[in-house]
Amino acid sequence: MFKIIETPRDAMQGIKEFIPTGKKIAYINALLKVGFDTLDFGSFVSPKAIPQLRDTAQVLKGLDLSDTKTKLLAIIPNLKGAQIAEPFEQISYLGYPFSISNTFLQLNINSDIGKSFEETERILNLCQKTGKELVLYISMAFGNPYGDLWNPEIVYEWTRKLYQIGVKIIALSDTTGVGTPDSIGAAFQAVIKEFSDIEFGAHLHTTPENCTINIKAAFDNGCRRFDTVINGLGGCPMSKQEMIGNLKTRNLLAFLKERNIEHGLNLRAFHNAISLESSTFPSGLNIPKF
Repeated sequence: MFKIIETPRDAMQGIKEFIPTGKKIAYINALLKVGFDTLDFGSFVSPKAIPQLRDTAQVLKGLDLSDTKTKLLAIIPNLKGAQIAEPFEQISYLGYPFSISNTFLQLNINSDIGKSFEETERILNLCQKTGKELVLYISMAFGNPYGDLWNPEIVYEWTRKLYQIGVKIIALSDTTGVGTPDSIGAAFQAVIKEFSDIEFGAHLHTTPENCTINIKAAFDNGCRRFDTVINGLGGCPMSKQEMIGNLKTRNLLAFLKERNIEHGLNLRAFHNAISLESSTFPSGLNIPKF
C-alpha cells in the first residue's frame, strides 16, 4: 500500500510570523478531507525553540475528525513531549527525530546518539502502554553538511538497534537536502530488504533539480511511504543550514501518475486545500513554484 504523509507542521515550523490558530485549524481541517494516510499536524516542543507551534494543543481541539480516515501525528523532542501528547486520544502517532549525526542531534534536541537511543526506548515504552505508535525519523540518513561520518553501514547498524527494541516505522530523512540518488538508493538498499517488518518512509527536502530523481531513488529501492507538503515549504530551523523546502505533494502525485500508481486522494478536496494557502501562510514567503 502506498502512503502519503502530509506534513503542514514542517511547512509552518520555520515561519517567524505567527499564523493565527484559527487559520491553522481551517487549513488542517481542509487537509483532513483529502485522504492522506497521516497528517503530521503539530509538535509538542518548547515554545522558545519553535514559537510557531506553541498552539498545537489548541489546534487539535479545533480539528474535525468525524468524517476522515486520516490519522494524526505529532512530533515530540523527548519523553516530556511524549507525556504531554499522551492524553490526546486523537493522536495516533508520535514522531521522534532521532539522527545518525551527533552534530544535528545537539543542534536540534540538545542530545547525542547514545542519549537519543535511550530516549527512544523510553518513548517507545510509553507508546506501547498508551496505544500510540512511534514513528522514528533517522535524520541525516543520506549524509549531512557537518562533516560527521556517514555511510550506508551506519544507517544499517542503527536501524538494526532500533529494530531490536521494537521500532516498527522508520522514516529515512534528508533534513537539510543533501541527499543524492546514490546516497538515497544506498541507504534504502542497506535496510529495506533486511528489515521487512519495518515500514520505511522517505522524508525528502528537494529542489527543482533533484526532486524527481530523488523520489525515484527511494521508490525504486522499495520505499512506499513519502512525506510531502502541498506548498513545498519547510526545513529545520534548528539545523544552522539554509532551509531546503519539503517534497511538494504535486510532484509526488506527478511521479505516481507517470507510473500509473493509484494514490487514493480526493483531488477536489486537494485543490480546495491549495486554495487556502494564500489566506493561511503569511504573504511574502518564497513558496516554491515547481
